[in-house]
Amino acid sequence: MDSEQDRIVSLKIVVEKHDDGYVAYPLGLNGVVVGQGDSVEEALSAARSAAAAHIATFGAEALADTEVEDAVVCSETIRIACPDSPETLPRPA
Repeated sequence: MDSEQDRIVSLKIVVEKHDDGYVAYPLGLNGVVVGQGDSVEEALSAARSAAAAHIATFGAEALADTEVEDAVVCSETIRIACPDSPETLPRPA
């Protein structure tokens, strides 16, 4: 049963697919919170658990000042000058 101090927090969680599994991270938290797993479900579960522990540890300070209303994934190509090397990445075609 929930205690009087329990709080329901709604977060949007981004899940990325990588060669070695999935990485999930919630939006709308201050700090870095990440979960990973071999499946989307495992990564989501780990991210939920990590977010709950983060909020329990840092309290209201863990929550961003404004709620994330929506998230959009965009694919962009950017040019980056590498300061340690005189070479730069090639221009996109």
